[in-house]
Amino acid sequence: MLKIAYHPIYRHPLPEGHRFPMEKYELLPQQLLHEGTCSGNNFFEPEKPNDKYIVAIHDPEYYYELVNLTLDQRAARKIGFPLSRALVEREVIIADGTIKASEYALKHGIAMNIAGGTHHAYTNRGEAFCLLNDQAIGARFLQNKGLANKVLIVDLDVHQGNGTAEIFQNDDSVFTFSMHGKSNYPFKKELSDLDIALDNDTNDYTYLKILKDTLPKLIDEQQPDFIYYLFGVDVIASDKLGKLGMSVEGCKERDRFVLQTCKDHSIPVMCSMGGGYSADIKIIVNAHANTYRLAQEIFF
Repeated sequence: MLKIAYHPIYRHPLPEGHRFPMEKYELLPQQLLHEGTCSGNNFFEPEKPNDKYIVAIHDPEYYYELVNLTLDQRAARKIGFPLSRALVEREVIIADGTIKASEYALKHGIAMNIAGGTHHAYTNRGEAFCLLNDQAIGARFLQNKGLANKVLIVDLDVHQGNGTAEIFQNDDSVFTFSMHGKSNYPFKKELSDLDIALDNDTNDYTYLKILKDTLPKLIDEQQPDFIYYLFGVDVIASDKLGKLGMSVEGCKERDRFVLQTCKDHSIPVMCSMGGGYSADIKIIVNAHANTYRLAQEIFF
């Protein structure tokens, strides 16, 4: 059975002017239930994890400054959201969703989180709506529990996974692959193990050819026993914060290829949602829902 992390705090209300990115977290599970892609049994509600799983990745001083709301103002501004206790709690619970979904993926081949993909969170700082790096936390959890050795992170959000790259820059046990817009945020990129920077307006054909030429070879070379997939839908042409030229169908084909490749190689995959900022919320929800539809089709 497909297991999906979801908690009501994911749709945590923000002050006026900050609500736009959050609406999809409420609408997506409603859509999946309405259309019959999922039932209530597919969803599980994460909780607050043990702090030790978070500080296995993040600097303890940074983490406890977040928890105690004592982060200095400059650092807080880089996050992009007004810092609050509820916002920090939301991020902590998202991390637990990814931890538990990672365990479910080991049992069922795949599991998902309706949130996460917080790849701009560094070891000791947050930025761009990311406080804690959920997939990094999940990867280290699996390794520390002896549940995975070599992890591959496939980050196909339109923005480079700069925080993830920094966290694992000296760690050969986690291979970071980011395929992103060349001229998009972050304007100062970090060095992933493999970065593929795409030109503005890259179309479906070009994007998919590069991905299909790259991912199978990468799996053969690295031999991962677990994959994290960040499936941001900000690669589509209508996205307000992306500069690529993909269609919704092209984005769906991207997800189909990644999930089918994981299935064909019998590698468990945990999927975090990442970005999506088209002006029309229906486009965002449909593009994200496609990934869940495909997970059911391919794995179950």
